[in-house]
Amino acid sequence: MSRVLVQGGGGTVRVSEAALTEIVRRAVASVDGARLRKGRRRLGVELAEGRARAELQLAVAYGRVLPEVSAAVQERVADALARMCDVEVEAVDVTVEELERAR
Repeated sequence: MSRVLVQGGGGTVRVSEAALTEIVRRAVASVDGARLRKGRRRLGVELAEGRARAELQLAVAYGRVLPEVSAAVQERVADALARMCDVEVEAVDVTVEELERAR
C-alpha cells in the first residue's frame, strides 16, 4: 500500500508504507533511550492533502524521564516527516507501552 504525497498535472508521487515506517523508525531511533515497540500495532501514519498525523507506541529505557523522551520523539518524527515528505505535521501522538531494563 502507498500514500499519495503529490498529485497534479505532472503526475503523482507516492510513498510506500514501508518507506513511511522507515522514516519514523529512524527518527525514533535517533532519540537516546527510545525505540518503536515491537509487535503488531506500533505505528500508524496518516497522510492526506499535504498533512500528516502519526501515532506511535514506544519502548523507553527505564530511568528516563518519560515526558522528555516522548517530546524529543515527537519533535524528531515531526521534523523527519515534514522534511522528507513535504507535509504539515498536525500531530505526533505517543504512547509509552514498555519500559526496558538498562543494559
